[in-house]
Amino acid sequence: MTSGQCLCGAITFETDATPKGVCVCHCGQCRRQSGHLWASAYVRRAALRISGPVRWYDSSASAQRGFCPTCGSFLFWHAHDEDTMSFALGALDTPTGLRLEKHIFTADKGDYYEIADGVPQK
Repeated sequence: MTSGQCLCGAITFETDATPKGVCVCHCGQCRRQSGHLWASAYVRRAALRISGPVRWYDSSASAQRGFCPTCGSFLFWHAHDEDTMSFALGALDTPTGLRLEKHIFTADKGDYYEIADGVPQK
């Protein structure tokens, strides 16, 4: 079981599925919404049980982001044409047993840090 929640606890989520695609996104949208970068994994949308008042924001024509309207925690990312849902690794209850697989959109990363962990970059 993988489970997590927002900062205030108003939104919780859980899945029995094995999370995939454990990554860190360095794109401009994730940097702006999170204040730095966003680490996530995904499962099939039907396998993720979400409780609470998620507010959805269409951040582009192809994707939406889910956050808590009370505390502002950025919890979910979903592409409109996919049957998967990404969730924030930082919101997970520990221990997770997950390991970072890749960094994505590294060309858009901030100039104030280096990626030096040896994990593949795209």
